[in-house]
Amino acid sequence: MDAWPGLSYTAWKDTYATLLLWTQIVGKIRLVQTPWVNHSWHVVYYVTARGLSTSPIRYGERVFEIDFDFIDHQLLMRTGEGQLRTLRLEPRTVADFYQAVMTQLAELELRVAINTTPNEQIEAIPFERDDKHRSYDRQAVGRFFAALLQADRVLKEFRARFHGKCSPVHFFWGSFDLAVTRFSGRPAPEHPGGVPHLPDRVAREAYSHEVSSCGFWPGNEVLPEAAFYAYAYPEPEGLKNAEAGPAGYYHPDLREFILPYDKVREAASPDTMLLNFLQRTHEAAATLGHWEEAGPQALVSKA
Repeated sequence: MDAWPGLSYTAWKDTYATLLLWTQIVGKIRLVQTPWVNHSWHVVYYVTARGLSTSPIRYGERVFEIDFDFIDHQLLMRTGEGQLRTLRLEPRTVADFYQAVMTQLAELELRVAINTTPNEQIEAIPFERDDKHRSYDRQAVGRFFAALLQADRVLKEFRARFHGKCSPVHFFWGSFDLAVTRFSGRPAPEHPGGVPHLPDRVAREAYSHEVSSCGFWPGNEVLPEAAFYAYAYPEPEGLKNAEAGPAGYYHPDLREFILPYDKVREAASPDTMLLNFLQRTHEAAATLGHWEEAGPQALVSKA
């Protein structure tokens, strides 16, 4: 498979919708078992050489982890005692996947209860009743994973340039995007909330401080293409007019800078184009937002 494969939103959107809900089921297991970390960093996945991992999760004095393997197309549940359960990733309903995951956890004597309403989705069918979403195209998932590997690699290079507080490069299952966020260190105005099926208190804590954030996203009906994005909260005056580099632009509805994934994969040097976009948009946000006034913790090295 190409390092930067084609990734058509239209061609895989049914699989995408199903996979998003599967990742929410597993992500909520980590959520209920993990101590709160600022900005919801305790709920995320991390990209691995084979897919996505929760990393170790506590269960009393025991430890387990759950991995999506997008090469052999399996869900793997492992415990610190060496136990293993696997579940094939194949066409199956969300309800069936939910029941299978919970059954296998119980077999491992891991009894976890989660809120079964999906987050950040307009149509929020409880997992145990969702017989609508049932698609799984192995080739499409493989292409998405290949793109995710490249995005993770470049975002980690970009993250390494910043001297202040910065998130890991991690994958949020609510919005289904790979993200990295930089902080000026100053408090931000209260976020308005209003994200579908996400408590306002969670959004407000996530944006409690000024941020410049960027990442990779497979798209949705508003933007039906995979893309890299960048935004600032609060958005400083004039940011939408900033130069985002070749092929980058400001999307007025999303209030984000967008760099289409296809433009990156078709570039002579995808890494160079993407890093240029990330650097330009962050420097515009930091300059217009007067991050230098926040002190040395907000400094960023140049490309």
